[in-house]
Amino acid sequence: MKLSVPLFLGLAAQATAFTTFSSQSTIIPSSPTSLYAAELTPEPEGGEELTKVTSSMEGSRMKNMGAGDDEGVYKFWLSATADGAQIKKVRTTTEKEASRKANFPGFRKGQVPPYAQPQITGFAVQEAIIKTCEQSLEAYGLESLSGSAGEVTVNEDVKDICKGYKVGTDVSFTATYMGKFDANIHTESATEEAEDDSVVDVEVVAE
Repeated sequence: MKLSVPLFLGLAAQATAFTTFSSQSTIIPSSPTSLYAAELTPEPEGGEELTKVTSSMEGSRMKNMGAGDDEGVYKFWLSATADGAQIKKVRTTTEKEASRKANFPGFRKGQVPPYAQPQITGFAVQEAIIKTCEQSLEAYGLESLSGSAGEVTVNEDVKDICKGYKVGTDVSFTATYMGKFDANIHTESATEEAEDDSVVDVEVVAE
């Protein structure tokens, strides 16, 4: 199951989104003997490596893979890591919301059955990945697109990521999405570079 979801999905919408997620997903059996080791999709060839404009998202990479159909729109490839603490936080929030609204057959109201726990974990991983993609916009000076045009596609299978996953562990992933360069940020960067290039070092020779 590869994800293709909007970049911005607030916490207020998580309970509804979790209901949709769980209804469309296969139960992920727990596997205490397996280790989290999801294989990342190979990096695409070509593209222009981008430089971060902030100090956040250490270890991440972003490439401009070329122009899209609309003017000023480009396809971006991202390699990053979703913070394990963020995954744990989202999972806790989602589980509380699920228990508050839960009504599973055979279980008392408000009780989340054990078989739903892997789905909650999967949803938390998904949300943390999307949150990381949101952060990449600021880190690399980009703007998201509205509506379905702004959807992000996570290249790895969340079910594979969650097999043997231990809550609180960081998750490495790759993703692609369409977006734009933030004109203000990149215009300022271009101006600064031009100013730096215009500085001429003059050597003073004493007579």
